[in-house]
Amino acid sequence: MITVANSDIITLLRQENSWWSTQGTSGMKYSEMQSRIFLSGLKTRVLRAPTDQSVILQGARRVGKTVMIHHFIKNLIDEEGIHPECILYLQIDNPLFTGRSLWQLLDLYQEATGRDWKEEKCYVFFDEIKYLASWQTELKSLHDCMSKTRFVATSSAQASISKATQESGAGRFIDYQLPALLFSEYIASIQQTDLVYEDENGYFSTDIKLLNQHLLDYINFGAFPELALNAVGRREALRYARSDILDNVLLRDLPALFGIYDVREMLQLFTMLVYNSGHELSIDKLSQLSAVSKNTLKKYLDYLEAAFLVKIVRRVDQQGKRFQRDRTFKCYLGNVSVRTGLFALLEMDSEHLSHAVETALISQNFHHSNEILHYARWKSGRSFHEVEMLRMNTGMQIQEVVEVKFTDRVARQRKSWKPWLEVCYKNNVRELTITTQTDEDVIQVDGITVNLVPAAVYIYQQGAEEMKQMASL
Repeated sequence: MITVANSDIITLLRQENSWWSTQGTSGMKYSEMQSRIFLSGLKTRVLRAPTDQSVILQGARRVGKTVMIHHFIKNLIDEEGIHPECILYLQIDNPLFTGRSLWQLLDLYQEATGRDWKEEKCYVFFDEIKYLASWQTELKSLHDCMSKTRFVATSSAQASISKATQESGAGRFIDYQLPALLFSEYIASIQQTDLVYEDENGYFSTDIKLLNQHLLDYINFGAFPELALNAVGRREALRYARSDILDNVLLRDLPALFGIYDVREMLQLFTMLVYNSGHELSIDKLSQLSAVSKNTLKKYLDYLEAAFLVKIVRRVDQQGKRFQRDRTFKCYLGNVSVRTGLFALLEMDSEHLSHAVETALISQNFHHSNEILHYARWKSGRSFHEVEMLRMNTGMQIQEVVEVKFTDRVARQRKSWKPWLEVCYKNNVRELTITTQTDEDVIQVDGITVNLVPAAVYIYQQGAEEMKQMASL
């Protein structure tokens, strides 16, 4: 029996790091693809991070982490003037690397290029580092050798799911989350930015019906960068999402990472969560419907959230206070287009479209670490009332109240606004946003400014504001 020779790995390293031989970025992978707006944020974190900290680029499968890393490498060479041989890219899940430590791979890198990564300032990128079981410990040991090298890793599963991981990486890892493609990015990618304009009064659409059609396409397949830029995206959406998300994540990644033996239970639960994205749920009800124990369900929810497939949003009352016994919650897809992998494409008259729009809207905000999203649901008399989105700060103070609708009837039914206005009064919030399908208006109600905004415009606005912030970095 023969084993993988060091010379074979060095050959692979030279192939994967083509910029060594070309001494430049000509012909680099993904160079023709459009960069994500989050590239500047990643660059800022890496270049400004202390040398004893690694940046972990996290995000679900197929959101463009590998592409972003290659765009960053190109940027380092072309704009920062870093010598090409001082940059190493390693795809950790490559079978040739099995059984090799990060130290051994770096030694082979030094043998291939002559670059002493311990003494020189190099940039090392570990793609999908989660496939290395002891990666936290190994990265810690690399830092402890007082190297000048900057380490960047990507992972499609959160590193902090276990207490042991949190302790081993405390103070050493800077997390940076890459979300699914934002709606504003999608609109830019299809060159339709003229459909939305901004002035001193806010964002407005020049053709709200056409913008709504693009929102429908975005929901069906546009949150996947590869599909959004592909002319056959609509036809390929179902196969793409099903094969990549269901086969690779649910049937391979999560069982391998978390020791799940019965993937059928996980698949059944995920199917229920996808179908009920945006609906209020409870562990008791999920357990009854799925015939899975409550403790197992809680673990599965943690795993799905760790893989960025879902996001749990907790309930508060009309004063923004959490309940002592938190029995109910909402579960949203982290990528609204994943729905296509399990069910049929949505049409404009689909009964599930309103909740898909809600999912699209709220998912634009999941990567923000300084904001906390909740929904409010409370009983008043014999009736229950609800507000879909409360944007809160880390002190649990409500900053924004948003009622998500995808109908114009809400603009005419002003009596229905009463419980939403009540939340504003009780929390000293001076504005209420209500999304519609096409109607837009600004109305003053007893000192509260009510903004009626088409949902597509509001969803676009979330990303557009982010794009402006990134441009200022």
